[in-house]
Amino acid sequence: MDYAYYGYTNDRTAVQGRIAAVDEAKAIDMLSQFGYQVISLQEVKPFLPRFGNFFSGKVKSTDMVLFSRQLALLLESGVGIVQSLELLQSQAGDRQLKKALFQVIADIRSGEPFSVALSKHPNVFSHIYQKMVAVGEQTGGLEQVLRNMATYMERQAAAIKKIKAALQYPLIVACLAAVVMVVMVTFVLPPIVRMFTQLSGELPFTTKILLGFNDVITNYGLYILLVLLSAGFVAYLYSKSPTGRHYRDLIMLKLPILGRINLISELARCCRSISLLFKAGLPLTEIMVLASQATGNVVVTEALNCVEQDMLKGEGLSHPMSKKWVFQPLMVEMTRVGEETGTLDTTLVTVAENYEVEAESRTQTMLGLIEPVMTIGIGLVVGFLALSVFMPLYSSLSLINVK
Repeated sequence: MDYAYYGYTNDRTAVQGRIAAVDEAKAIDMLSQFGYQVISLQEVKPFLPRFGNFFSGKVKSTDMVLFSRQLALLLESGVGIVQSLELLQSQAGDRQLKKALFQVIADIRSGEPFSVALSKHPNVFSHIYQKMVAVGEQTGGLEQVLRNMATYMERQAAAIKKIKAALQYPLIVACLAAVVMVVMVTFVLPPIVRMFTQLSGELPFTTKILLGFNDVITNYGLYILLVLLSAGFVAYLYSKSPTGRHYRDLIMLKLPILGRINLISELARCCRSISLLFKAGLPLTEIMVLASQATGNVVVTEALNCVEQDMLKGEGLSHPMSKKWVFQPLMVEMTRVGEETGTLDTTLVTVAENYEVEAESRTQTMLGLIEPVMTIGIGLVVGFLALSVFMPLYSSLSLINVK
């Protein structure tokens, strides 16, 4: 959710703007970490979704990866954040990224933190990106965070590219099958059916199903489309509410095959965030607050918040984790070992690497199954069409011979 804030800094300079957070308490938490004293905070609730976002498009992942790596290199070389962003803004090839960087530079010059300036451009910098930059600002490890985000985006882009490549052939076949179906149902099947009816023949069951489906689409297709669009619009609005987002993210973690991939990917990112913060010397209570802000799934965020509350009661880290199904046994056990040995940063990095390998393996397996499953499905549809069209034709020939 977005919140509009008004407040002042430690030197009594007035500041205002917007910030994205799970709830009001987290928004105040984040602003206080930036050194802001909040005077007013109001949730921004647009009556309708901002349809302009659908047409503005997103910056290509390759451009974001290049920007992140170059910014990390410039910062590591000792160049200031404003000078680095000005240099990258002048070289940016994407118009939307160029425009966003221009506004980010202006906001930083006016005294806003880098992460807050990024939060005003959700179409360019994702919530995960904003949160991780905030973590980097808090720990002084912004360069490493930017490199981690670049690696993460590269992996995401590679996975999407593989999925597109795996779906390309089945989708082409599916489009051809749809064209053939329309031609057969519209032009080929009606004269065959009329001839078959004149010969007093009984239509095959598959042909009756196909004709019934065609009648439904012809007579009620527009109404069905309107109902589906309305249902999709309502579902979209509901998914933007706190309850709707919770259930949406829960479903994403519970889906067959994909659910496990989403869960361990979130846990890998969570482990890397906690490891980075622990290595920087932050207390665990503060680490859990920042880690919950860095995750992109509300269910994981809520689980981390519960862990934080139990930690304040003196229960440690691994024991509260064991109460939540989100945190898998490997992560809980390795966290316990890290607590006992004082090597929480290295043990969690090991867990993150293990989960990343598992996610990659499961993704490859899923991609390997997509093409044959879709091909079989399309084959069944084409076979059904062939039976529906050619069975009446052969039956008509036999009736003609009999007469």
